[in-house]
Amino acid sequence: MNDQSEPPSPTPATAPTAAPARASAVLGSVARGLLNLKADPLPRISKPRWLAWLPHIVLLYLAVAFFVLTTEQLGNHYRVHGSVRQLLAILVGGSIVIALRWPMAGYWLGLTAAGLSAARIHDHVGQGQSWPWMPAGIFAFAPVLLLVALRVPPRVTVGAVTLVVACTGLAEGFLKPEHSGTSAPGAILLFAFTGLLGYALRATRLARTKLVEQETLTEEERARRTLLEERSRIARELHDVVAHHMSVISIQAQVAPYLVENPSEELKENLAGIRANAVEALTELRRVLGVLRSEQPDEAADLHHPQPTLAELDGLVDNVRGAGLEVTVEIAGIRRPLSPGVELTAYRIVQEALSNCLRHAPGSQVEVGIAYGPRDVHLCVANTAPARPAPPTMGAGHGLLGMRERAGMLGGELAAGPRPDGGYEVSAVLPMDPVSPGGTTAPGPETKKKDS
Repeated sequence: MNDQSEPPSPTPATAPTAAPARASAVLGSVARGLLNLKADPLPRISKPRWLAWLPHIVLLYLAVAFFVLTTEQLGNHYRVHGSVRQLLAILVGGSIVIALRWPMAGYWLGLTAAGLSAARIHDHVGQGQSWPWMPAGIFAFAPVLLLVALRVPPRVTVGAVTLVVACTGLAEGFLKPEHSGTSAPGAILLFAFTGLLGYALRATRLARTKLVEQETLTEEERARRTLLEERSRIARELHDVVAHHMSVISIQAQVAPYLVENPSEELKENLAGIRANAVEALTELRRVLGVLRSEQPDEAADLHHPQPTLAELDGLVDNVRGAGLEVTVEIAGIRRPLSPGVELTAYRIVQEALSNCLRHAPGSQVEVGIAYGPRDVHLCVANTAPARPAPPTMGAGHGLLGMRERAGMLGGELAAGPRPDGGYEVSAVLPMDPVSPGGTTAPGPETKKKDS
């Protein structure tokens, strides 16, 4: 016999009890929204700038116009005179002004003005005259309702429209003067249309805001992805440089015991440890490189291709000249070999700058300058204004990002910008002895010669 009791199955009464709870929650949120008198300024138009304040100016003009119309209709049509006429007109026009910043406060003020006006003209309504809304009053309340619908949730807008329509219907049904005309159908149509219009405009504005935010996030993500791809590419290109040095260390550690007469066991052990560490580092380096290259299978053919240096600059310039650009090269200072990382970075910066000239400045004249200083090398690639419009290009356009990343990796600097003559210039300064990640200076070729 099984003593375990099964969990009770949900009873049909659960659904009916949940529905009133949801309805009560919805009504509570609508009531809180209707009583929320916090400031919510009407947003300006972002583009074009000269239209930024146009809605505010139009609404202020409407406030003044309805003040004048309300004053005129109260006096001439409903025979209401004295200070009460000016007070009611101020309330009608002021509700539009207040709704610009406090939408729900303007709504309640406009509804109060409509109620006071209906009560004041009740005994003065003539044959066929509209009640409880005056002609000016019903159209003056529409902008207020529109300002509410633009800035509150849709359910609050429905509650606001329902409330004013209900008040109009109750007044028509129980307090309507004899011989007066009806204003309920017109009020229902106008206020329902105004609520729908405000909801549509609000939804459009929110969708546009979300789209701008998404475009910003997408652009940031694209730049971040491009930066990571460029760093991965730099790491793959520097593999040969690092692998060469590690191989030299391994070979030197293996040969060193044979260059010393009667080496001690301690020396042999230390050299063997150096060689073992170098071999292990090479193995790990190849493993990491394999992961990087698995993400770029199209570059597998260049796995064993030597990395370019400034010695191959003439071939690069000839290729660019063959593509239709007039390129001149000037080299200042004593040309000497640089560290492999600096050679590779300098070549890639010049290569990317010349590629940009081909894409964005067709028919221009390009000058490539390389100056060897005592401690750093200066690069400059400048082009004149394009001779013809550049064709549209596909891509994110983050070439400068990659060049800056390469220069910053060595502790150098890169600057790029337009020239006064309409051209463009890219200049970089790369140290002869690159700065290591720890802040120390990595030994260059000349330093190694002095140490040896």
